[in-house]
Amino acid sequence: MSTITKRLAAAPISWGVCEVPGWGHQLQADRVLSEMTALGISATEFGPAGFLPEQAARRADVLKRHNLQAIGGFFPVILHDASKNPLDIVAAELDAYEAAGASIMVLAAETGVAGYDQRHELDAEGWDLFGRNLDAVVKAAADKGIQAVVHPHVGTMIESTADVDRVLNDTAANLCLDTGHLLIGGTDPALLVRDYAARIGHTHLKDVRKAVAQRVQAGEISYTDGVKAGMYVPLGQGDVGIAGIVRNLLDAGYPGWFTMEQDTILESEPTDEGPVRDVRQSVAFLRQLDAEIGA
Repeated sequence: MSTITKRLAAAPISWGVCEVPGWGHQLQADRVLSEMTALGISATEFGPAGFLPEQAARRADVLKRHNLQAIGGFFPVILHDASKNPLDIVAAELDAYEAAGASIMVLAAETGVAGYDQRHELDAEGWDLFGRNLDAVVKAAADKGIQAVVHPHVGTMIESTADVDRVLNDTAANLCLDTGHLLIGGTDPALLVRDYAARIGHTHLKDVRKAVAQRVQAGEISYTDGVKAGMYVPLGQGDVGIAGIVRNLLDAGYPGWFTMEQDTILESEPTDEGPVRDVRQSVAFLRQLDAEIGA
C-alpha cells in the first residue's frame, strides 16, 4: 500500500451533508458511513453538528462501529467579534476530538451570517482581534495534541488571496489546503503548495470546473448556485490540476491526510446509488495516481 491510499479520507459534504440551513436533503449517517466503508475508505471527518452524536463517547462509538478512524473536521467559529469568546465554543468540541482520537480541527472563520453567499471585510481592529483569537484557539488545541488549521472558504472571513496572506504573515496558524475554495477565492492552490508547503496542515481535495468557479468569484452567481450548477466534479475531471498538487505535496514531505471533498446538494433521497457514484470515481483517481507514483 503506497502513501496516498493509506492516508485517504472522506467527508460527509461529498454526500450533501452540510451545516448550511436549507442546503438540501440530508442523508442519514448510517448510510453515508456505510458507503464510505464499502469504498474501502478507513477515515472520515465528523461532518456538521447533528450528523453524529454531540456527546463525545457516543460519537466515537458510531465511527468505531463503521470501522472508520476519526480525523477531525470542519468547525465554523466566529473569531472577529469581541462579544464572543471562541474558546467557549471550541472547548467542548476539543473534548469530543480527544474521545474519538481525532487530530485535526479545520477552522472556518464564520461571519455570523448563515450560508456562504455573502462577502465580509474586516477592518484593522477586527483583524487584530481575529489574529489573537485564532492564535489562542490554535494553542488550546495544541495543548490537547490537536492541530487547528484555518480553512480559506468562500463566504467566510478568510476567502481572498489577501486574507490567506494575512493569516500566513500575521498568525502562527497552518492552513487547510482546500483546492476548490482557494481557486474560487482567487488563490492558485498549486502556487500555495510551492511557496508555503510547510504551512499546510491538512487538505481538502476538490476538483472544479473553472468556468463556473470564475462566475462565482465575479459575483455573477452565488456559491450555492455554483454548486447546483455542477461546479464540483470528481477528482481528475476538473481544472484544478489535482495530480500535480498531490505529487508536489508528497515531494515537500506533507505528512497529513488527503481528504476528498466534493460539495453537492441533494434535492431528495436518491432513488439510484446517489452521490457515492462520484466519490467512487475520486477514490479510483487517487488510487491510480498512487500506483503511478509508487511504480
